[in-house]
Amino acid sequence: MKAVIPVAGSGTRLRPHTLTKPKVLMTVAGKPMIYYIIEQLIREQVVSEIILITGTMSDMLKKYLRKEFNFKFTFINQEKPLGLGHAVYCSKPAFKDENMLIILGDTLFDVSLKEICASNFSVIGVKQVEDPKRFGVVETDKDGFITKFVEKPASPEISPSRNAIVGIYKIENSKLLFESLEYLIDRNIQTNNEFQLTDALSKYLESGEKLITFQVDNWLDCGKKETILETNAYLLRKMNLTYSIKGSLINNYCYIGKDVKIINSIIGNYVTISDNCVIENSIIVNSILEKNCRIENSIIMNSLLGEHSKVKGKRNEYSIGDFSEIEL
Repeated sequence: MKAVIPVAGSGTRLRPHTLTKPKVLMTVAGKPMIYYIIEQLIREQVVSEIILITGTMSDMLKKYLRKEFNFKFTFINQEKPLGLGHAVYCSKPAFKDENMLIILGDTLFDVSLKEICASNFSVIGVKQVEDPKRFGVVETDKDGFITKFVEKPASPEISPSRNAIVGIYKIENSKLLFESLEYLIDRNIQTNNEFQLTDALSKYLESGEKLITFQVDNWLDCGKKETILETNAYLLRKMNLTYSIKGSLINNYCYIGKDVKIINSIIGNYVTISDNCVIENSIIVNSILEKNCRIENSIIMNSLLGEHSKVKGKRNEYSIGDFSEIEL
């Protein structure tokens, strides 16, 4: 089996941070979000190769992964952002007839990949949601096999179900999936101006392949500021690290990197402080600070601060990019 991880998205909802780095290299709980996906794939030994479909700033991602992991990576550039279906189709040259595991690069899951991959059928991860119109959804028969895909139904009332597709797929017949994607691309069949993976999976179903669902309870979205902070908090609760720094109060559920200086400050719950940051006479709660930040005489909450950013004498929520400064 080979894994395909689409990471070519521009991450517009996380600007300005994604103007200077790929979204999947943004930090959650002390590591880039892509780290958690790659580490689990390698640890659970479910794939022989990891194929990443990249876009802009791909050199930064290649450098990080090759430095952090000793594994077989293949990088394929998606020249135009034509949708998830097109991104998966870009991986075709890397396949012969191997099974495929597709995982979205900006979404983390608290699941057993071995359990998903052990199924004799193709598998799609789903989660029950209140508002299915934001997602692709699936309908199943009484035996649990998928009968229908709908991409972002117009309203909950007309949705076939509330089983939202969460971004993890195990495909038994990769050759047929590529044929289904090629069918869409050759005929320019698009939904919402993109080649959708759900449309290809509908074609896959029509060809007689069977797909089942796998319930994913903990689905961690990293697509915007609010959800990346929620994911950071979830991971910090699981890690449950403790720190003690003389002259400062460090609460539970924090991550403090290397060579960090914290002076006369309070670090509240759910705070990630990356390497080489300086915090002085300040309070920080529910925030992520990238490397080399400096915070003085400030109260910061619910914030994302890029590398080398500086905040002095302020009290607010922020989302500021690398090398930004906010002072009185």
